[in-house]
Amino acid sequence: MSTGDVAAAMSNLHADWDLVSGKLHRELKFANFIDAFAFMTSVAIYAEKADHHPEWSNVYNRVVIDLVTHDADGITELDLDLATKIDQLTKDL
Repeated sequence: MSTGDVAAAMSNLHADWDLVSGKLHRELKFANFIDAFAFMTSVAIYAEKADHHPEWSNVYNRVVIDLVTHDADGITELDLDLATKIDQLTKDL
């Protein structure tokens, strides 16, 4: 996707998504580790079914996510779909 296409698509995502080093980037904070881990489990189930996996890390109640399609060397619809799913799972944060 072109930079313009990515920027236009990002307008449909939660405002906390940024473009960092060519990747969709979001940092989330949960009430505790259990909530953070439950969220990651939900994303993992969806990601496995979509055969598209995030780059992410978790420390206590924080989850940092980067989305990029390595095979395409950039952001694709797969990343936008996963970001949309993450937005749905975090709508109450």
